[in-house]
Amino acid sequence: MGAVSDIKGKRRIFMFYGFILWAITTAIYPVAGLITLPLLAVAVAIIFDCIMTYFGSTAFDAAFNAYITDITTMKNRGKGMGVLQLTMLFSTLIVYGMAGIIVESIGFYNFFYIMGAVVGILGVYGAYLSKDPKDLKSSGLTIKQHIKETYNVDIIKKNKDVFLILLGMLIWATAFNVFFPFILIYLEYSLGLDFMTAALVVFIGFIINLILAYPIGILIDKIGRKKITIFCVIANALSLFLFIISANLWILIFAGVFTQLFMTGWNISANAWMRDLFPAKKRGQFSGYYVLFAATIPMVIGSWIGGSISEVYGTFKIIDGIPSFVPNFLIFVVAAFIMIPAIIPLIFAKEKLPKLAQEQIKEEISEISQ
Repeated sequence: MGAVSDIKGKRRIFMFYGFILWAITTAIYPVAGLITLPLLAVAVAIIFDCIMTYFGSTAFDAAFNAYITDITTMKNRGKGMGVLQLTMLFSTLIVYGMAGIIVESIGFYNFFYIMGAVVGILGVYGAYLSKDPKDLKSSGLTIKQHIKETYNVDIIKKNKDVFLILLGMLIWATAFNVFFPFILIYLEYSLGLDFMTAALVVFIGFIINLILAYPIGILIDKIGRKKITIFCVIANALSLFLFIISANLWILIFAGVFTQLFMTGWNISANAWMRDLFPAKKRGQFSGYYVLFAATIPMVIGSWIGGSISEVYGTFKIIDGIPSFVPNFLIFVVAAFIMIPAIIPLIFAKEKLPKLAQEQIKEEISEISQ
């Protein structure tokens, strides 16, 4: 769908209708729960999930992400990514801190109705306020030509630096999914913290990084993408070891803050760097590559690795009457060792800044230093 938006030379229309359909399909998703036959209910839930995700990815992952690239430049893209990361942190905070409480308070079905309404209102209103950039032109290719190009080796050769960054993202995101989905379980059932204290460890890190996301974006625009991206990979991997050196609450809070700080720096700098190198007429298509490399594949591989470690080396416990495997410190160790190699493709990727952009950044740095 990103490629289709390139072909049409439009983003706004895909966001507008994508958010409407995403909202509707989100609201009707729990209907699968009304089906009494378990196998059929699961099949319908999966189908609904695929449809819901398709419209969501069309609106957000393809059209909106390409739009953000369209309306930012190398001079301010770090700031743009900082704002985007801020919204992602805020939404994750809601999921971790409030979703369970909301479901318990208003019920499973009402939760999805409200989420659908929120997605629809905010998404459609945002799309309504947006305007397609004046310099956004059709790629001049047909859908068939675009699909053929999408899975062609030549496109990798022509955009080698982008795919080196994407490879780094794939490695980093795989490591992230080894530990992050299990972090609250580890804090609560392995270290013995109560749920509110475990949530506090994650919550404080989110709040601090909500405050720092935009300043980090400004810093990245000043210093450059590559140095900060590589630094954040190394620092992020090392920060994971803070989770295993002690069960002391303050050390765990510091672990949460520093881990999320370098995660935030990574997400902003790597995304800004990658988008700087997107081909102008294929930003929608390359937003699709980003989802594949930074989300889809890592979620499958990383979560499986984390789950396998928990099952083989974790502790077997009965939690709320359900047989469970509680992860131990190895999820952080393995994640750290998987994460470090992400710097290898990043080292070989070039950070191409146009001469004008370089001069502008130098002038701004000079003004600040004076």
